[in-house]
Amino acid sequence: MLAKARRFPFTESEKSLGVASNLPYLPLVLSYRGTSLSVSGLLDTGATVNVLPYDIGRQLGAVWDQQTTPVHLTGNLARFEARVLIVSTTVGEFAPVRIAFAWTRANKVPLILGQVNFFLEFDVCFFRSRKIYEIRPKES
Repeated sequence: MLAKARRFPFTESEKSLGVASNLPYLPLVLSYRGTSLSVSGLLDTGATVNVLPYDIGRQLGAVWDQQTTPVHLTGNLARFEARVLIVSTTVGEFAPVRIAFAWTRANKVPLILGQVNFFLEFDVCFFRSRKIYEIRPKES
């Protein structure tokens, strides 16, 4: 049985840009070793991996030197070191899933939800003209 889809509005990120600033930021809860944090992540179908800014990882209690698996980022994040961090992620009332992030030393970057593995765990349907999107967990 398919889980019921949950709808979310696009979020206006910068008023001066008008309609172009409406982006799909998803509210979610990240949990790591007993610490939980409510955040918003940018749904980015063009991103290969999920990206976690350094400060968010630190707020979750992660210790940089304890993460030993490196990740090589590209584009404007290529100059920053990144390491794998697995975090329990809860979207709305859906069951938590384990999401692998490239935890980067960069801070001036949004939390990005990309193909590996966010879009492998959730189905997302965008209705851009209506400024909404729907999300549901993948079928088991």
